[in-house]
Amino acid sequence: MQPKNLKRLLRALGQQGLDVSYNNHTYSVRLVNSPDAPVAEVLLPEGFPVEAKALKQLANLASVRHPSGGCVCRACATPDFHPGDAGVAIGSIVETVGQVIPGAVGSDINCGMRLHVVDLTIDEFLTKRDQFVEKMKGDYFFGTRDVTMTAKAMRSLFQYGILGWLDAMLDQPTGSVIKSDWQQLAQESDRIFLGGSMDGNWKLAPEELVPDAGLVRDGGLATIGGGNHFVEVQRVDKVENRTLAHAWGVREGQLAFMIHSGSRNVGKYIGGMWRDKAKATWQKGLKYPDSLIFPLSTHSHPELVASYLQAEATAANYAFVNRLLLAELLRLRLREVYKDVEAPLVYDLPHNITLSEGQGWVTRKGACPAHAGQPVIIPASMGAYSYLMVGKGNAAFCNSASHGAGRLHSRFDLSRKGASQSEVELGLIGIDCITLREERRIEEAPTAYKPIQSVIDVQVEAEMVDVVARLSPVLTFKA
Repeated sequence: MQPKNLKRLLRALGQQGLDVSYNNHTYSVRLVNSPDAPVAEVLLPEGFPVEAKALKQLANLASVRHPSGGCVCRACATPDFHPGDAGVAIGSIVETVGQVIPGAVGSDINCGMRLHVVDLTIDEFLTKRDQFVEKMKGDYFFGTRDVTMTAKAMRSLFQYGILGWLDAMLDQPTGSVIKSDWQQLAQESDRIFLGGSMDGNWKLAPEELVPDAGLVRDGGLATIGGGNHFVEVQRVDKVENRTLAHAWGVREGQLAFMIHSGSRNVGKYIGGMWRDKAKATWQKGLKYPDSLIFPLSTHSHPELVASYLQAEATAANYAFVNRLLLAELLRLRLREVYKDVEAPLVYDLPHNITLSEGQGWVTRKGACPAHAGQPVIIPASMGAYSYLMVGKGNAAFCNSASHGAGRLHSRFDLSRKGASQSEVELGLIGIDCITLREERRIEEAPTAYKPIQSVIDVQVEAEMVDVVARLSPVLTFKA
C-alpha cells in the first residue's frame, strides 16, 4: 500500500532538489544534480513521517566524492531514520571505495549496546529495588565509582581495547573492579563484536589520559552520557526463538540490563579533530562540497586514511571498555544486594563506526551490524519493549539494522513544549526513570520516539533481522 498523498509528497521533495520514488516501504532518493551518485534507499514503515531534511542529508552523504578518487558505492538507511545535528542523518549507512568519511561517523564513535541477563525474578528484584537504586545512583550520578587504573592499563585500553585492558589490569588490578570475576570477563570477550579490541594507537588519544606513569582517574569512564544514552533494567517478557535464546543464555522471566553508551569525550576529541583535518586537506582553490562533508582519499592521502581509521579504533576501544565498566559496576552492585548473581553477557555491539567490509569500508551512523547469525540489540523508549534479534545478513542494507526506534520529536521540541504537557500526554505514567534532571525525563519521554513495533516488523519483513526475545522496561537510569 502506498502512503497517502504520495504524489504530492514526491512533488514537494522534487522542489527541494531531490529525486525520490517509493516502492514497498522503501523510499529511493538521490540529489537531482548528482546523477552519478548511487540511489540511496530508506526503509520506512507505513505511516512514519518522511522528513525532507533527513532525506536531503542522506542524498548528500551518498554523493560524497573525493576529487582525487574515492566514492560512495552504496547508501541506505534503517527505519529509525531521522535528521542528524551534524549534517548526517541518523540511521545512515554508506559503503565507500577509495575514501573514508570522518563526518559520517561523527563524534560519538562506537556508541553501542550491551545486554546482560540476570537469574532474578522481577519480584526478587523489587524487594530490594530501593537499596540497589541508591547504590547505582552513587556510581552513575555522584561519582562514588572508582575506575582508577595505571598509566599502563590506560595505554593498553586505547591500543588494544578490552583484551589489552584485561591483561594490564590482571598485572595490577585497581579500582572497584578488583572485586570482579576476571575469568568471567575474559571469557565474555567472545560475546563482544570484534572481541572489543580494534587496532588503536594510544598516542592518538587525549594527552591527559595517557601519562608516562602513575595512576589515571578519568572522569569520563563508566559514565552513561546524555541524549538517548541509558542503562535500563528489564524483564525478558517473551522468547520467540527458543533455540537461539537457549544458546545465548536467555529465558523468559529473567531480569536483564541493557546499556547504551559510547566513547564520551574521547570520541568528541577524535571525531572533531578528524572532521577538521579532512576539511583542511581539501585541495586549495577547489570549491567546498555543498554538503560540507569532507572525505579523505586513499589516492591523495593514504597515510591520513590509515591514521584516521586507527584514531577511530582508539576511540572505539575506549567505548567498549566504557560499556564494560558501566555493566561491571552494575553487576558488582547486584552481587552486593542480591548475593550470588552471575549476570552473564549476551552481546555488545557498536553503532557509529567505520569497518572494513564489502569493497572497501562500511560506515554506520546510528545503525548496527546485523551479519547472519549475529546478535542484534534494538532498544525502544523507556516506555516500550526492546528487542534481542538475530541478524540475517541482508546485503541490500549492507548487513545492518536499526539501533533503536528513532526520534519523532527533537529534544528541543520536547523541552520547549513538553513542560506544558501532562504525564499522560508524554507517556510517562508508570515509567520508573532514575535521573537527577527532570528535563531529561521530558526530553526522553516515550512520545519523543517512533513506535518500536513498526520498526521491528518492517525489518523482519525485509529479512534484515529476526526476533529472538522481547524485553519490557523495569527502570531506567538517565544521566
